[in-house]
Amino acid sequence: MTTVDFSVLDNLEGSSRSFYPQRHWTETPEGAADYGIAVDNGVVLSSRFYPVGRENPTVLFFYGNGETAAGYDVIAPFYNQIGANFFVADYRGYGASGGRPTFTTMLADARLVLNWLSGALAELKFTGPVYVMGRSMGRHAAGELAVTAADRINGVIIESGRPNLGRFTGGLDAQSAEALEKAYHEKFYSIDIPALVIHGQWDELAPLADAVDMHDKMRSTEKHLEIIPGAGHNDLMYVGIQQYFGALKTFMDRYAKL
Repeated sequence: MTTVDFSVLDNLEGSSRSFYPQRHWTETPEGAADYGIAVDNGVVLSSRFYPVGRENPTVLFFYGNGETAAGYDVIAPFYNQIGANFFVADYRGYGASGGRPTFTTMLADARLVLNWLSGALAELKFTGPVYVMGRSMGRHAAGELAVTAADRINGVIIESGRPNLGRFTGGLDAQSAEALEKAYHEKFYSIDIPALVIHGQWDELAPLADAVDMHDKMRSTEKHLEIIPGAGHNDLMYVGIQQYFGALKTFMDRYAKL
């Protein structure tokens, strides 16, 4: 796959339309641990780890826009209940992180976060498989790792996402925007590791048809599509919580030995 320079998407108009940073942090929940991950000169990302066992799978999670790592204090226990360690890092400018978010730093930071987490898991003697998961906007970071770090993760999970640059192309001429969208599609379709796509039937922000098309065109021969009936963009686990976490557990169990 040809390397594409997406730095043009870091323009102020595209970034201001695309990112909605929330400043939010909470007291560390019992059993969890907080870490700072240095990604640039003077820029540290806040992160939180909710472990359940050293031999269990670990989910590296990238959340949707307007969310924060600490906002997952209530949701993380559900991952623990299906036997998964849960790790989530804030983007630049979100949570307690420094810096300003841009499209390319989001991707670059994802690679640094995985590097840091791999080292931390080894130091803590965690030996289970690692899965990368991206929800909504988090699909960009998860997709980046599924392509560039495929040999280091057991699978990728995309929730409420589609291979689309959305508002990041704001301010670009139509021809440039179309070329970048095409390149981005090709990048996502090149994913060839085990993949799980979870999507709401009535997603009002990312149409189900786009998610189905993404699933169908991924190169992976080990891919699964889970549609939550009656769910929209932000309520999948509330509308179909058993189906949602059942699909996650089945997927992680299936590819734990790769």
